[in-house]
Amino acid sequence: MRVLLDEDVPEQVLHVLRHVLRGHEVDHIHSIKWSGKKDLYVFQDAMGRFDVIVTNNYKQFDDPDETSRIKKSGLHHVSYRQRQTGLKGLALAVGAIVASMPQIMEELERANGQRLVAIQGIDPSKRFKIIDPRREPPKYWPR
Repeated sequence: MRVLLDEDVPEQVLHVLRHVLRGHEVDHIHSIKWSGKKDLYVFQDAMGRFDVIVTNNYKQFDDPDETSRIKKSGLHHVSYRQRQTGLKGLALAVGAIVASMPQIMEELERANGQRLVAIQGIDPSKRFKIIDPRREPPKYWPR
């Protein structure tokens, strides 16, 4: 399948997705020289050239014209929300996209029609646990 990363998707994701989505073609709007192109025209021009679009613009479905163009394009639409800003937001967005896209692509390969996918964000408060071995030494910690 051919995947297009929208302008609002961090470019840093491109090379990682190319690695984890072997057997699929992955491009970014910037790399195909479509930067600044309005979404309505992106969907129109992507028809037949791409199968999947990944975007941070989850509000596209609030606009009837964009929703109609998405439907007409036949593209699988994968969206995600980036709730945090800055480098933390970038890290969470990249992590969520990279972690979910291999499974999403497996599902889309089996799909018999257009699909709309919403990537669930990563909760930064539940991603790790820190232990102070002086206060709570784990069983494996030498004494």
